[in-house]
Amino acid sequence: MVSCRRYNPEDLATWNSFIQNSKMNAFFFLRSFMDYHSDRFDDHSVMFYDEGQLIAVLPANQNQDQLVSHGGLTFGGLVLSRKLRSNKVAEILTSLKEYLLGCNITSVIYKASPHFMHDLPSEEDVYFLFNDGAQLIRRDLTSIIYNGRKLKLSKGRKALISKARGNGVVITESDDITGFYGLLSGALEKHGVKPVHSVEELEMLKERHPKNIKLYIAEENGKALAGALMFNFDSVEHTQYLATSDEGKTVGALDLLIGTLIERFHEGESRVFSFGISTENAGKYLNEGLLSQKEGFGARSAVIDFYEWNLNG
Repeated sequence: MVSCRRYNPEDLATWNSFIQNSKMNAFFFLRSFMDYHSDRFDDHSVMFYDEGQLIAVLPANQNQDQLVSHGGLTFGGLVLSRKLRSNKVAEILTSLKEYLLGCNITSVIYKASPHFMHDLPSEEDVYFLFNDGAQLIRRDLTSIIYNGRKLKLSKGRKALISKARGNGVVITESDDITGFYGLLSGALEKHGVKPVHSVEELEMLKERHPKNIKLYIAEENGKALAGALMFNFDSVEHTQYLATSDEGKTVGALDLLIGTLIERFHEGESRVFSFGISTENAGKYLNEGLLSQKEGFGARSAVIDFYEWNLNG
């Protein structure tokens, strides 16, 4: 029978080792990433064992009588052992349900990991959750490109890329998080929003994960006009933050930057290039202009689903 218990700091090495050898090796499930915002979330991650062997973990936090998987991450359902078969996932969820009810937790907000993030197929969780009455409550639209399935750039994107090259814009890798953050904050301020992370958090996370977090800058005569902070998940390259100045927008600096990153992606070994979501207001509003920009680079749509699981039936 599967048993489960709450994660504690003494499990750090075991947790990290499991993540790195799981069906979804996503670095933001490592404790060195998850714990950076431990002051904002009451961590209630869970570990599952079968005959003494760790077979699954669930990154999660508790919000009163509700478990969220995970409130500080874009998504985060069950992370499963590569050897695990589907019928065992049903046992895992039964064990989780019994454990949570014993903790007076009566519902779960479950952010299912999108299929393109999996190194191996891993959607058994959604099937068994659905069969136990979990309800789909939110669906975000995200944009991705598959390696080897390259679509042509739109005429508008091609024109702006050519314009940027004609103006002498060049692409470089950078460690100047502070400079990029100023560019990002200025761009987001026009829309009345702020970056999710502070500059100190981004600097800390980049220092902890130098192979996974990369910053690229488009500059002209040494002046930064656009930037892209990339999260690299082994087989998935994700644009965590994109920003450009008004001057950069005029000369097409961000277009050249994105186009260059996509070209490098197609020449590499990663399976998926991810732009992130184009939906707002819990998925109910589609930013069609943002989606059109991504599709102009050859991206097409996938979904990220959220379920609510009422443990009392």
